[in-house]
Amino acid sequence: MPARTLIRTPFLRLALLGDAAASGATGLLLVTAAEPLAPWLGLPTTLLHGAGLVLLPYAAFVAWAGTRDRPPRWAVRAAIVINLLWAADSALLLAAGPMSPAALGIAFVLAQALVVLGFAVMQWSALRRAKAGVTPVCALA
Repeated sequence: MPARTLIRTPFLRLALLGDAAASGATGLLLVTAAEPLAPWLGLPTTLLHGAGLVLLPYAAFVAWAGTRDRPPRWAVRAAIVINLLWAADSALLLAAGPMSPAALGIAFVLAQALVVLGFAVMQWSALRRAKAGVTPVCALA
């Protein structure tokens, strides 16, 4: 049976705290500047503001996990699942959403979806290596 907590490696810390910083910054931007951003992005103010309100507690959760000496395995798994859902929802918004974002809005949604997907891959890789007992090497840490 795998341990309920993980040994925090520099790579896992980077994956969690980088996600927290990006999510927190994006959430703060969307909450405070949804109205002026909406016309530029071609996305509804309520969508931008709501997304920001979702990101802020998520950022706090991932920051909490990233600052634990032994992050709970369930917290890393939750971050991975939430990130994958966010990326999929972003793609669905563009492919089948009821709105037609401006070119800048399309670029914004795609860029943040790719960043979120990148964090999910990093977190998944750190989780797999923790299961295998491998210490990942990270040049950025």
